Amino acid sequence: MGMSKQTTFALACAVVLSALVPGVAGYMSARWEAIEAAERNLRALEARLDLREARDARPVSFPAPCVRTPPTPRLQQLPTTALGDRRHWPGDVPAWTPGPLDEAGNAPESEQ
Repeated sequence: MGMSKQTTFALACAVVLSALVPGVAGYMSARWEAIEAAERNLRALEARLDLREARDARPVSFPAPCVRTPPTPRLQQLPTTALGDRRHWPGDVPAWTPGPLDEAGNAPESEQ
């Protein structure tokens, strides 16, 4: 009793497919279950995070009304005693100036 090569090939393919199809189906169903489990875990974590944020988000209440802080004193408002005894640079004019200055700190027009 001899089988033809075509029949032998068809039977070999049927055997391979009979092992391969359930294996692929099992792999795919396992992957699908893993995806569903990860999705459930993600939803549970999101729910926990939402609860934690809702618990931590309390309305802010101040114990007393906010009062405006007084403005800081300007340099002109400071008493001259804060400057001490020395009110001018040593030698009255810094060395980097081009020449004598008037009271406003400008050089005379002849030197400009």
